Amino acid sequence: MIIQLEVNTPEKDIQELIEKINQKGLHTNYVVGDNHSIIGVIGDTSKVDLEEIEAQKHVAKVMRVQEPYKKANRAFHPDNTIIDVNGIKIGGGNFVVMSGPCSVESKEQIEIVANAVKTSGSTILRGGAYKPRTSPYAFQGLELEGLELLKLARKATGMPIVTEIMSPNLVEKFVEDVDIIQVGARNMQNFDLLKELGKTQKPILLKRGLSATIEEFLMSAEYIMAGGNSNVILCERGIRTYETYTRNTLDISAVPVLKKLSHLPVIVDPSHATGKSWLVDPLSKAAMAVGADGLMIEVHNDPANALCDGPQSLTPEAFDKLMKELKVLAKALNIDF
Repeated sequence: MIIQLEVNTPEKDIQELIEKINQKGLHTNYVVGDNHSIIGVIGDTSKVDLEEIEAQKHVAKVMRVQEPYKKANRAFHPDNTIIDVNGIKIGGGNFVVMSGPCSVESKEQIEIVANAVKTSGSTILRGGAYKPRTSPYAFQGLELEGLELLKLARKATGMPIVTEIMSPNLVEKFVEDVDIIQVGARNMQNFDLLKELGKTQKPILLKRGLSATIEEFLMSAEYIMAGGNSNVILCERGIRTYETYTRNTLDISAVPVLKKLSHLPVIVDPSHATGKSWLVDPLSKAAMAVGADGLMIEVHNDPANALCDGPQSLTPEAFDKLMKELKVLAKALNIDF
């Protein structure tokens, strides 16, 4: 529920109203905007009599919010959330690119790719240490060894690292070693994992599930935020449809929809969305044009021999070309990149 207050409402009256609502076992979030102030009410608002609240002095309007997600809802948090990762701002008009190999394969490989993407302008290094695969016989990643190699690449380049977590029992290790913890599409509704991540303050990159609706996606973000961690980055990475030409179908419309419904940053992963390297270029530009806050792009120094997702990976040369073109587009769109 949202309570809109009249302009210049005295602080004393605001606090009295908040206290009255809190006494009903509900939680409140007071937000001061440019044109008006609101009190967001979270919990079972059936306990609240709307007419009683509307009758209170200085209350201009009362609205029930039907969406089950509250903390991720823009109605409760009008301003865009900006997440700071070692001085790199994600959200709020800043455009970031996270890039690197789908999977860390060796010290030499991750160092070559990390140095290349940094030179091209990428500010965050992505790389898979743990790899959830459809087949149990496919390469599963180097696991803890891969994480250590990522840490070495971070030390060498100064780039923060983002990598995927698989299990709640790895949360403590990832909080200690990783700058952004990625929750993959297959784990979007791993609620035990989301609850544990909610107990941390580490930035979480949450990928949309293979067949998840927008509401289901935001409800997964809500699980993390309900635990106390508001540092959530949403990632559209394509959904499963009847189309088989691409690996998934990139739901480009999800970006403006998520930006309308939620205050959280939204990035796009065109690599997993398509499974084809030649589609990464146009869809990256489309993501920027439609209002995304950033991209996650797979880059490999030898895609033909990659142990994981080579067909969707850009070479360092192709990535550099794309970054140059994105900078031109960003200037035309007046985007900070």
